[in-house]
Formats: sequence, C-alpha cells, structure tokens
Amino acid sequence: MPDGLEKVIAGGRSFLGERLTTNAALREQHSHGEDTQKPVTPDAVAFIEKSEEAARLLGLCNAHGVPVVAFGAGTSLEGHVTPVRGGISLDLSRMTRVIEVNQADMDCRIEAGVTRPLLNEHLRDQGLFFPVDPGAAESTIGGMCATRASGTNAVRYGTIRDNVLGLTVALADGRLIRTGGRVRKSATGYDLTHLFIGSEGTLGVITEIQLRLHGIPEARSAAVCQFETLAGAVESVIAIMQLGIAVARMELLDEVQMGACIAYSNLEGLAAMPTLFFEFDGTAAGVAEAAKQAEELTQGFGAQGFKWAIATDERNRLWKARHDAYWACLALKPGHRGLATDAIVPISQLTELILGAKRDIEASGLAAPIVGHVGDGNFHTVILVPPEPDGLDRAWELDKRIVARALALGGSCSGEHGVGIGKREFLEQEHGAETLAVMRSVKAALDPRGILNPGKIFLN
Repeated sequence: MPDGLEKVIAGGRSFLGERLTTNAALREQHSHGEDTQKPVTPDAVAFIEKSEEAARLLGLCNAHGVPVVAFGAGTSLEGHVTPVRGGISLDLSRMTRVIEVNQADMDCRIEAGVTRPLLNEHLRDQGLFFPVDPGAAESTIGGMCATRASGTNAVRYGTIRDNVLGLTVALADGRLIRTGGRVRKSATGYDLTHLFIGSEGTLGVITEIQLRLHGIPEARSAAVCQFETLAGAVESVIAIMQLGIAVARMELLDEVQMGACIAYSNLEGLAAMPTLFFEFDGTAAGVAEAAKQAEELTQGFGAQGFKWAIATDERNRLWKARHDAYWACLALKPGHRGLATDAIVPISQLTELILGAKRDIEASGLAAPIVGHVGDGNFHTVILVPPEPDGLDRAWELDKRIVARALALGGSCSGEHGVGIGKREFLEQEHGAETLAVMRSVKAALDPRGILNPGKIFLN
C-alpha cells in the first residue's frame, strides 16, 4: 500500500473509526454503478455522516494526493462512481437527515443521502412535495445534483437544476462552503450553486442541498394513449408542447418497450404499440381542460384515444411500470446487459432523431427499446448487449451513431445522465475546444492536484 494511502486511512480512522473500511465486499460494492463500464475496486470506503467529516477527509486526501470518488446509491449510468484510479470511495448514503422544512416559503434543507421517496414522505402532511423524479427511487438527491438529473416531471416542474436554491460543498482542500441561499433569486456574485450542479464530483462533494418545494396539486389524472405509428406519437408530443398544453408528464414508449412493460408489469388491456403516458395535475378544472385539449389533438395523429387512470393506485401502477422500464428491457433478453443512451434535441427535431435512431437500431441487429421524457426533447434507448465477444463493441457503436444524430440536429449527447466515462469523447464536438479548455481551467482552480473523481468528464 502506498505511503500516502496508508496515512489517509490511518488519519481518517482517527475520526471515522470503523466507518473507514478496507472490507473486500464493501470495496467491490463501490467499484461500479448501473453501467457497462469496467469495475475498479477502491482502496477503501469511507461512510460519511456529517459535512465536516467529508471536508476533513478531503483535506487529508488532498495533502497526500489520494483520489476521492463520491458515492450515493450507485445508480449512475455513465460510470460516475467507478474509482478508475483507486483511492477512497466517499459514501454519503448515511447522510439522510431532513434538516429543516420552511412550509410558508416552500423550501427545505436536506443532507445529500436523502432520496425523493424519503423526502416526500416527510413532506406529505405539510401539503408539499419535491417533484424531480429520475426514475430510480433509490437515487440520492445529492447524486441527482451531481449528475444534473431530470426525469418524468421535467415538462412542468423542471430539472434538479431548476429546483436547487443552494448547496453545502466540501472542496478538495478541506474547505466547506455554502452557496446560494433560500431566496428564489439573487444578483450577487458568481452562481456557484449551478457551477457544482452537474459537476459529477469533480469540483467538490455536495453534502447538503437547499431545495425548492411545490404544493401538492388539487387534482391529478393519468392516461395512456396508443398510436398506429411511432411518428404519430412523436408528432403529437411536438404539437402539445408547441401549443402550450399544460402536461405534468409525457413519456414515450415504442412498440418494443411497450411489449416489454406489458409482460414485466402485467399491464392488461394494452397492446405492444407506440404509446404515450400522460399525467395532468393542477386544479380540477385545469386538469380537465388540459386533458381534453391533449386528447383531441392526438386524434389527428392516429391515436386510439385515452385510457384513463384516475385513482391513486391506478396512477401509481402505471408510473411504476414506466419506472421499471429498464428492468422490463433486461427481462426481454435474459443474459443481456443494458446500455442506456441519453440523447436530447430541440423539440422540433425530435421526430427526425427518434425515427433515425429507429433505423440505426434495425441496421445494428440489436434489440434496443425506446423510452423517454419526450416533452423536453429527451429520449433513451436501452441497448441490450448480447453475451458475445463483440456484443459490447456493437452496442457502443450504436450508441455513437445515435449521439452523432443528436449532435447534428443541434442537440446534446446527454440530457440527464451526465458525462462520466461513457460520454467523454463527445464533449469537444458538442462544446468546442476553447469551451472545454475553460472547463479544464475551472477544474484546475478548484482541484489542482486532481484528486476529485479523476478520469470523469475529460478524456485525460
């Protein structure tokens, strides 16, 4: 064991005790996320329970040049939590306190290990909720901030970026800073809060979050609408967004994904056809009006009408099926792994991107169901990687073709999954060499020794 690492482990145990461990099983658990990147085992795992502990350990690691990778629930899809250069995996999953809720101002402060279900259970009796829903219920809100997560509610409520007011961040040199505050806007100084949102643990470790909350809507209703063609479903989405119809969620599933969900989640009365899942919320009158407008509009694009799910248990069953789409894909091809793509384009280009991606999938010979938060131009394919020597290479080649289409249409290689390892090669093409150089200079200023999540975002 290198001398610097020995000193970090010994120094860390002086205030963390047995919460800094070299246990082989725990190290293996922290060697990867939910992705196809090669696992790398950290040298030790530190279970942090306070912001001050994170800052103190970071300062120690910085002094000895030991890499640190923040770890929440391990649900990331681009290799964010893989400790490619070893070092310390900094596990924040025990930081689960809801520190304060300000009901009158509709905001709260939480620790980074809090999950959306845990927070909403805490808020329920106060008539408030936190809307950002990336799909994986176990995702920590700290991890959602680090990867700039989005999800099914982004159409109405925005992404995590839109719902964070301030942060507590442990810096590489051991300083602990607070950014932002509780007010909804401020015109003072640099916007450090949003600098750290989406930085993937490469600029600092987020330990606390000040969140904007929303009132629980008076009424909610959900509907399923099936279409004769995939083009008809996508064109409906574009028209709904361009007309400003108030939808809270609008999810697309192609016929392959829909067939997988029907089988996995026992969705009775539905066919394996291109499908949109809708949710409308607000006042009872507003929900009724928006739903009527959407249903009437879709009829012009080959829709078969709305099938409603108004009762809470029916809605929850529908959205659980959507959230389980990834697992439904894996069940479709036992023995295959899933590689999730994450392309996004301006809404007017969505039909061209999705139909082009469909052609790419067919040409590849691989199974790759399509699902996505299409109301903001974002969609995913879950490329099912066959257990063959060249299976992963074929899957990555398909992913690259889909990304190339998105970039050519003025889009991005990642709408919500982040960069991590998997999307590094596209950054210069998307942003340009000069912009990438500025990003590197920010990294160098905040992490001059390069200990924070090395090997992520940048190719070298």
